[in-house]
Amino acid sequence: GRTGNRRGHQGESRGHWEPAMVGYDPQTQEGGRGLSFSEVAAAGSMSGLLTRVLINPLDVIKIRFQLQIERLSLFEPAAKYHGILQATNTIFQEEGLQAFWKGHIPAQLLSITYGAVQFVSFEFLTKFAHNAMRYDSRNPTMHFVCGGVAACSAVVTVQPLDTLRTRFVAQGEPKFYTSLWHAVVTMYRKEGPLSFYRGLTPTVLAVFPYAGFQFAFYNIFHSISKWAVTPRQTRMGNIENLLCGSCAGVISKTLTYPFDFLKKRLQVEGFGQARAAFGQVQSYSGFLDCAYQVAQREGLRGFFKGLSPSVLKAAISTGFSFFWYELFCDILGNRKESTRYQQHLNTDVRHKTRSQ
Repeated sequence: GRTGNRRGHQGESRGHWEPAMVGYDPQTQEGGRGLSFSEVAAAGSMSGLLTRVLINPLDVIKIRFQLQIERLSLFEPAAKYHGILQATNTIFQEEGLQAFWKGHIPAQLLSITYGAVQFVSFEFLTKFAHNAMRYDSRNPTMHFVCGGVAACSAVVTVQPLDTLRTRFVAQGEPKFYTSLWHAVVTMYRKEGPLSFYRGLTPTVLAVFPYAGFQFAFYNIFHSISKWAVTPRQTRMGNIENLLCGSCAGVISKTLTYPFDFLKKRLQVEGFGQARAAFGQVQSYSGFLDCAYQVAQREGLRGFFKGLSPSVLKAAISTGFSFFWYELFCDILGNRKESTRYQQHLNTDVRHKTRSQ
C-alpha cells in the first residue's frame, strides 16, 4: 500500500522505506506517511515510459503477425511473415531500423497515461476495498478484481491512442498517415469519432481478466517467494519483482490472447489500402463476425497468431512494469522518509536547546 499511508516499515534509527508489494497493505500502515496519488501516478508513468522503450520492437512484430491473414508458416508461400527472426530481418531490410519504433509517439503517450491511471486506480481500489467494504486487500482474488477494474478504467482513457498506434504500425510504404495529427484528422473526417474506439469491446473483455491475472499472479508469486526464501537468506528485492512480474505476464497473456488478437483485427477495419502490401485484406462487421471468420478461414490456431512475440513481450513488459513501478515508489518513499527523519532530528535539537 502506498497512498494515504506508508508503504513499508520504518527502520529503527533512520527513515528507511522497506519495500512492499503493490496495493494497500493494512499490516504495514501508519497514518499519513505514504505516497500521494500524484506520486503514485508519477511512478506509474515512469514505469510505462521506460517499459515501452524496451518492448516496442516486439509490439511491432506481434501486430504484424496478428494482422496477417495467411498462416504463419514456412510452407505458406503467400505469407509475408512466418517467424520472429525472419520477420525482424524482413522489416529491417524493407523499412529500416526505425520501423521497429513505428507508432512510438502515440505508444509512449499510451504507456505513460495507462501506467498512471492503472496504478493509481489499483492503489485506490485496494484501499477502498479494505476500508469501506472490509475485504482482505492482500488476497489474490481481491487483486484480480481490483486489477481488472483498474485496467478497464485505463483502457477507456487510452483507447484512441491505442487505435492510432495500431494504425501507424500496420501501414506499409509509402505511408498512408504522414503524422499523428494527419492520422487524427483523417480518421475523424473519413470514419467519424467512434473510429477511435474500434475494438473497445474485445479490449475490455480481454483487459479485465488479463490485468486481473497479472496482479493476482504477481501476488501469488510474491507469496511463493516469501515462503521459499527464509528470513536468513538474502531477498532479491527488485530482481524478485522483475521475475514475479514476468511469470505473471506470461500466464496472463496466454490465457487471454485471443481477445487481443481480435481487437487488433478490428482496429484496422477500413484501413485496407495501407495493408495491401502485407497480403490479404479481410472485412469484418463486428466482434462476433470477426471471430467467426477467423475460425472459418484460419482455424482455431488463427486466434493465436503472434503468440510467441506476444508472450515474450508480456514477460518483458509486465516484469519491467512492476520492476520500474516498485523501484520508483521505493525512491520516492525513501526520499520522503529521509525528509521526515531530518525534520524529526531538527525538532529534537530544538527541544534539547530549549530545555538547556
